[in-house]
Amino acid sequence: MSYQGTLYTVSAPSGAGKTSLVKALADSTDGICVSVSHTTRPIRPGEENGVNYHFVSHEQFASMVEQSSFLEHAQVFTNYYGTSTKWVEESLASGVDVILEIDWQGAQQVRKHIPGTVGVFILPPSRPALLERLTGRGQDGEAVIAARMAEAENEISHFVEADYLVINDDFDVALTEFRSIVVAQRQKLEKQQQKHQDLLQELLS
Repeated sequence: MSYQGTLYTVSAPSGAGKTSLVKALADSTDGICVSVSHTTRPIRPGEENGVNYHFVSHEQFASMVEQSSFLEHAQVFTNYYGTSTKWVEESLASGVDVILEIDWQGAQQVRKHIPGTVGVFILPPSRPALLERLTGRGQDGEAVIAARMAEAENEISHFVEADYLVINDDFDVALTEFRSIVVAQRQKLEKQQQKHQDLLQELLS
């Protein structure tokens, strides 16, 4: 039996610091990577195709949907985003853990397709802290900020669907807690049996 990686979905309201935590975890932990989504949105200055996203046309994306190439996909405003099923399955089969930065709807889709997916939810330490992060530089009007808060509240209401909850108050503490989830999952009996089957056979012979 080959060692199978674990798939993680990481969800959070905008302003909770999800992207920074995921990047810090991936940069400091061996054997884990972040999925690179396909998107139809235009590439932005400083972005690189295949690194930030796989940038495709609307026609290419529609064709991939028809071919059931996505583990999950969603429309965000006028653009589409999707996670390649083949890439995720190949990465997991090679023993690498995979993180999907994804909203609650995408996480639901993923859990249906890949049993054993581990859901992590990141939350801000307080409502005022969330409001401060969403307000940004103070250049947005009240209507825009109110819309962001409403969207964040809707996302937060789905935290109960996750397996683990991390409160991002102190970044270093949140990162340690996030990493402890990965370490704990790797120490589960099933994973250790897969990884050390030769040793276990030797010890029991």
